[in-house]
Amino acid sequence: MTERHMVAFDGDGAGEGELSWGQQDIYRAMVRQESWIPNGAWGPLPEGTTLAEIQQRLRYLMSRFPTARTRLRFGPDGAARQVVAKEGEVALEVYEDADPERIRLKLQHDPFDFERDWPIRMAAVRRGGEHTHLVVVMCHLVTDGFGAGVLLEELDKRPELPVPDLQPLEQARWQASAPGQRQHAMALRHWETILREMPLRRYPESRAPQSPRHWRGEFQSPALSMALRSVTAQTGVPAAPVLLAVFAIALARVTGLNPVVVRPMVNNRFRPGLDRVVCMLAQYGLCRLDVAGLTFAEAFERARRSAMSTYKHAYYDPAGLDALVETIVAERPGLQLPCYFNDRRDDAAIAGAPVPSVDDVAGARGGGVFTWTTRQDVPFEPLIVHLDELPGATQAIVFCDTHVIAPDDAEALLRGLEAVAVEAALDPDSPTAVG
Repeated sequence: MTERHMVAFDGDGAGEGELSWGQQDIYRAMVRQESWIPNGAWGPLPEGTTLAEIQQRLRYLMSRFPTARTRLRFGPDGAARQVVAKEGEVALEVYEDADPERIRLKLQHDPFDFERDWPIRMAAVRRGGEHTHLVVVMCHLVTDGFGAGVLLEELDKRPELPVPDLQPLEQARWQASAPGQRQHAMALRHWETILREMPLRRYPESRAPQSPRHWRGEFQSPALSMALRSVTAQTGVPAAPVLLAVFAIALARVTGLNPVVVRPMVNNRFRPGLDRVVCMLAQYGLCRLDVAGLTFAEAFERARRSAMSTYKHAYYDPAGLDALVETIVAERPGLQLPCYFNDRRDDAAIAGAPVPSVDDVAGARGGGVFTWTTRQDVPFEPLIVHLDELPGATQAIVFCDTHVIAPDDAEALLRGLEAVAVEAALDPDSPTAVG
């Protein structure tokens, strides 16, 4: 690091209170995974960008978004509360002749103090006297992926509009109210029904527990991207439920277990007043899908109907859900909880892409590339799959506990996404081949 500049900021919405449900959910994940779950990115700066302009960008980000000014305070019992500051100073680091990717990794790997550190880290790279790249890393408590899109848009356009009223402090107040508690109770009834009825096991016994125990892998597939667009065009079912059904079918084929129970990520931004809030709002829902004895088209339609109920019941108090799960696990010893499924693709962007021909889909089949990228003893969830849309391909990322699911099965699951989607694109009326 060549320089370190302190940038002053001030903004509205200061206060202290309970964590919102979305904040509670992601903080519990941070505790389980022993990580502050940072999200980082870097990109080029326009030629001639000055240090003052970069400082102003950081000042705007910190001033406009209350979650960028939010730190935690822990009580004697360890319970966390959110503290939104009105003003303060945050560091902007400048690195000379550095690789921006290495700076991103450094900022993400440096220790993080929830009570003292701001949840935003920003750095600039300078070469030959010119500021060439900007690196930004955010704690996941700042926002989910959907809110990040709003943040980046507003950081680019600098709108002179007030921030939405329903910031996390206000969300937490509503959630503690009678209407909020009714929503929570309704969600828990949905969860309880599925958790009591689902089979005890979700995965076959791992044939190959590894050390290090927790693995991460990536699968990039042009055919999966093309097949999803083709299926959506042929069936009229939106891409999100199509992919949910594709995942369920692939999982059933790998595990031999049906009905499939899965926890899909729900953005919750269809709720009034929440669509433009930069915060951690998304929560995992619970979905049960029977995909046996159906055609692909029937499975996609069933997933569309099931998804609506899943979305409706994915807004809840995580502490209350944990208590419910603990009760049910005590009554049903050996119950394995469902895997996580996080579809992070932009359906709007996908919808505008050209629809490939069936021949094009068939020609791309089998072209996906799988790579194991990480092996560590720091825990992940037992099984979680993220989906992203890249230029010309869909990327699936798996995090798995190899003592729960064998690495070969985790890889087969991601490759199975491509196989199922291509089969459905070639003939939506063919059977799912799930017993």
